Amino acid sequence: MMRPHLIFAFDPDKTEHVFPPETLERLGRSCTILSPDPLASFASPEARQLLSEANVLVSGWGCPRLSPEVLRAAPSLQLIAHAAGTVKYTIDPYAYAAGIRVTHAAEANAVPVAEFTLAAILFANKRVFELRDLYRADPTRRTASQLMDQPIGNFRRTVGLIGASRIGRKVASLLTGFDVNVLLYDPFVEAGDPIAKEAELVDLDTLMARSDVVSVHAPSLPSTWRMIGAAQLGRMKDGAAFINTARGVLVDEAALVAELQSGRIQAVIDVTDPEIPPQDSPLFSLPNVFLTPHVAGAIGTERARLGLMVVEEIERYARSEPLLYEIEPELLERLA
Repeated sequence: MMRPHLIFAFDPDKTEHVFPPETLERLGRSCTILSPDPLASFASPEARQLLSEANVLVSGWGCPRLSPEVLRAAPSLQLIAHAAGTVKYTIDPYAYAAGIRVTHAAEANAVPVAEFTLAAILFANKRVFELRDLYRADPTRRTASQLMDQPIGNFRRTVGLIGASRIGRKVASLLTGFDVNVLLYDPFVEAGDPIAKEAELVDLDTLMARSDVVSVHAPSLPSTWRMIGAAQLGRMKDGAAFINTARGVLVDEAALVAELQSGRIQAVIDVTDPEIPPQDSPLFSLPNVFLTPHVAGAIGTERARLGLMVVEEIERYARSEPLLYEIEPELLERLA
């Protein structure tokens, strides 16, 4: 195969660290990079000229929608390599009809999310955030010591994972190194699935009732919209923790806030619906909420994994080798 012609399409302000100089240099050894500047729009004559010549398009955060019209302007395009997680909001399914292959770096983005989730689980079980606040309020440690005498901690606790996504599976694997019991709810997982060796398969109601920590890892689909509501949250144990690093739309936020305001449960929340809550949202002020601004995924130097994974995939493509992270069309809508 001749060296493929490659272009970029993403927002440089949103993709700092994804393609450091050494990664770009490596990419240039397998491809001819038509322009080092990523396209922020496909409307200009210059952009249309680059599209017409490209065999590989590297997309990322801030990429303009790859609509049928845009894809028809790229008759030589053979591969879209997305240097981020989900592609279903960026790439129109028409790409498959046009014979264009699609791959992505979601596996790389899953690593920091799983790490964040593991830390959240361990901290939540140990009631670290509450202990911090008690210590600040009472430096004598008397009130903190009272909580330390309660049945908290990570020994023989039960963690419930909702969704055997790539992140859910990584979390389950990480938890094998700890003395915890793991439950899993996912209607697509069957008994012969390897994850059944790491987690007990249960229904959602059982998971919510038995878990000391519930962590959400399901994709955003019509069938999962508001899948966690008042009924599910009401089944959680007093003092249990709810963690969401997946999508805000999976949870009935009003029901979650009501449970949190009761003080019955605690939460670590990285995603909300809307993406940025109203300024008067109780999530910002409730003492039993640890709210973060959607940072579980790749941030800072963690983003370098995204670019590196895409470069390795493009190298395989250039050598006519099988791609490791290709997205088959039937899976596109089931992705997170």
